[in-house]
Amino acid sequence: MLSEISRYLAVRVLGLSTSRIPAAALVCALLAACSSRPPGSAAIDPMFGKRAESNRGMVSASHPDAAAAGAEALGLGGNAVDAAVATGFALSVVDVSQTGLGGGGALTFYDAKARRAEHLLFYPRSGADEAWTKADTSRGRRLGRAAGVPGMVAGLLEAHQRWGKLTRAQVMMPAIRLARDGFVVSPLLARTIASSSAKLGSDSLAALRFMPDGKPLRPGDRLVQPELAATLQAIANEGKTGFYTGTVARELATKTQSLGGLITERDLGEYPVTAMRPLCGSWRGYTVLSAPPPMGGATVLEMLQVADLAGVANAGGFTEQPAAVAKLADVMRLGSADGSRWRGDPFGQSVPARGVASAGYARQRAALIAGAFTDSTSAGDPWPFDSSAAPGACEELEPYAPSVRTAGDIEGGGQQERPFGTTVQTLSEPDRITDNTSFTSHMAIVDGDGNAVSATTTVGVLFGSGVYTSGFFLNSAANNFDNRTRATRRYANSTMSPTIVLDRGKVRLVVGAAGSQYIQPSIVQVTLRMLAFGEDPSLAISSPRIHASANSLEVEVEPGFAPAVYQALVARGYRPLSRVADIAFGGVHAVLVRPDGRRIGVADPRRDGAAAGN
Repeated sequence: MLSEISRYLAVRVLGLSTSRIPAAALVCALLAACSSRPPGSAAIDPMFGKRAESNRGMVSASHPDAAAAGAEALGLGGNAVDAAVATGFALSVVDVSQTGLGGGGALTFYDAKARRAEHLLFYPRSGADEAWTKADTSRGRRLGRAAGVPGMVAGLLEAHQRWGKLTRAQVMMPAIRLARDGFVVSPLLARTIASSSAKLGSDSLAALRFMPDGKPLRPGDRLVQPELAATLQAIANEGKTGFYTGTVARELATKTQSLGGLITERDLGEYPVTAMRPLCGSWRGYTVLSAPPPMGGATVLEMLQVADLAGVANAGGFTEQPAAVAKLADVMRLGSADGSRWRGDPFGQSVPARGVASAGYARQRAALIAGAFTDSTSAGDPWPFDSSAAPGACEELEPYAPSVRTAGDIEGGGQQERPFGTTVQTLSEPDRITDNTSFTSHMAIVDGDGNAVSATTTVGVLFGSGVYTSGFFLNSAANNFDNRTRATRRYANSTMSPTIVLDRGKVRLVVGAAGSQYIQPSIVQVTLRMLAFGEDPSLAISSPRIHASANSLEVEVEPGFAPAVYQALVARGYRPLSRVADIAFGGVHAVLVRPDGRRIGVADPRRDGAAAGN
């Protein structure tokens, strides 16, 4: 069977009916169509699907079949939200090790006509049982205890109900088709299955689907998921109740509790999707919208502004700019320190995210760049800036409001350098994937009317908690709680930062990333390259990156920088460490809108993703 992206190309590019043409003939037709490109079109990318251009809609997502699902929704007359919902459900099928129905996420939406920004929070959360307030101190790892109440289905359906144009059946059909008929296993998915064989093997049905005959699926094999197809069909037929009540909910709760978990049917039935105001900041004349807490958009806004104030954004590039890269490492350490300290569910704790993202706080933190060098970097105090007036362009968008300061939120908690229960890769094995590696999935979408969606979703570490029920894996987000943030009915923390950049009220860039602690620095580096340095989007995303953390002198460096860059890092006091071909080093997906309206979708070559226009 042809992949979803092949079907999409056949219908949209060639105007063919795939049901009447043999597969071999269709492939030949597609090759012929691609052999001669119209004048002015984008050059052919040497990697499949990584770049696409269109004067209408554009989708960039972490799997080709999911990007094609979103483009199909646009082709049916849907808007950016329809495309996001179609892409999100499709990703739950094809990017199954990193996201899925048992996970959750966050979505930032911009309505171009109304000039209105929105944000939906649907990340996993704790339930009502008081046991959620206590850490799991049992001997050994209880799979079920790692899982929070999933919000993925509720979040996608809420977005569709609020802003979508197509029917629920239309946006869900590609995902149902992919689960029912199967799709081709990629090298990355094959590797994640192999690395998680022990986790997958603990469930007989998961083992049957992902390791038939006791062997992990290989690249080129077909993965068919009939149980997932049935669950998706129930959601398409019944909406939210098809997942959060009835058979699916009952089996989920029973399975989780049998493995030491706390999720109940009541918790599922009460799961709330929360509409929030996005964080907003002004940067180099642009208006930047990103995810409020408990997501990590404040760190993106902080690092962009500090980089600008420190002169990094005026360097013209990174690859051959030693001083700029050394300063960038300082910027990342400051952002890491603040991101680890100033976090939490704002409905249970006061979080000065607006202060962290403010221009005044950025000026205070920028004064530390290239200053006295220390082994670790401490968080600052953004509270005095939390009530600062928003920049003029932000004020019109009614951004995230100031928080109320309380003694309990000021004291204690300390700093946590590693974000929220994730596992950092072993640097001596730079391309090794383990089932404790946190990946995540991102999509960026702009439709023909200029509406935009930036959305990040996840099941946590690979295949989440490992709890497999009704064809999907439950998340591992309960591991993101610590003693300071653990409570009942509370959203878990995340570094997710779905971001949209506006230029005088029009979308200029939709960007986000996957990769746990690498998410925010990856977004910042790509945004600087595209909008400050003017680099081509493909170059900006594929170029080498660095990563620095608050409590470490080690700076992880991808190959490709000039030798003087490594020398500058050493002279500053850092210890550069090589990350060669590391797929966990942030997976960025973006759509850049040129001033003439041309949409350029780009997918990170570090991942499986693709871009598709309509």
